Amino acid sequence: MGAAPGGRPVNKAAGDAAAWVFNIVTSVGIIMVNKALMATHGFGFVTILPGIHFATTALATLILKSLGYLEPSYLPLPELIKYVAFANISVVGMNASLMWNSVGFYQISKLSMVPVLCMLEVLFDSVRYSRGTKLSIMVVLGGVAICTVTDVTVNTKGLIAAAVAVCSTAFQQHYIHHLQKKYSLSAFDLLGHTAPAQAASLLLLGPFVDLWLTNNRVDTYHYNNVVTVSAVQYFSLLTICLNISLALHLELYDISTL
Repeated sequence: MGAAPGGRPVNKAAGDAAAWVFNIVTSVGIIMVNKALMATHGFGFVTILPGIHFATTALATLILKSLGYLEPSYLPLPELIKYVAFANISVVGMNASLMWNSVGFYQISKLSMVPVLCMLEVLFDSVRYSRGTKLSIMVVLGGVAICTVTDVTVNTKGLIAAAVAVCSTAFQQHYIHHLQKKYSLSAFDLLGHTAPAQAASLLLLGPFVDLWLTNNRVDTYHYNNVVTVSAVQYFSLLTICLNISLALHLELYDISTL
């Protein structure tokens, strides 16, 4: 087997490159379709939208289980409830941040998750980082601060949504690794447990949360818009790909690289 310049097997390097490309393409696609749904088509239901997303993902995991690609695994109900709470706040916060902020600020604010994740690892896992890593984190925080004070589109609602999204997503990612280590779960096994629970909770609570956040009722939206329906379908397909991509990254990399 050949080796890449860094000494790793060619197949490993190619697999890593493919995983990163897959993640980038699906992430960018999700953001653009999501923003178009909210800004262009007025589908500003930041809770219902991920509910549809996780319902589609749950269906995909059920198909994979029936085909034998997912092994039976165990996750206690209290742990599942705690995870779903973090994950739902994260995804709703992210969608609200995207709706109320520019795409640029939304992307920049997500970088803040790296320092928060590192802080959680220091507090709960006794991880120690090198001086170089600490300096890199300071640079990231400085960049986020500059973007926050110079982006004229930043508003109070958007800033709060971004802060909630960053903190809850960092807790979610840290909790993922805790559950995987404690219950010997692969990322795909965990997705099989959590996607149905997230879909049910988001779709049940979505109409009330969205009414509170946006003053819009999901039952009054004009669903006869063919473009909107097509975009939602495309979004659902992309989210399956994105969840698979994130699961691959959880298997391959440390959480601070996500």
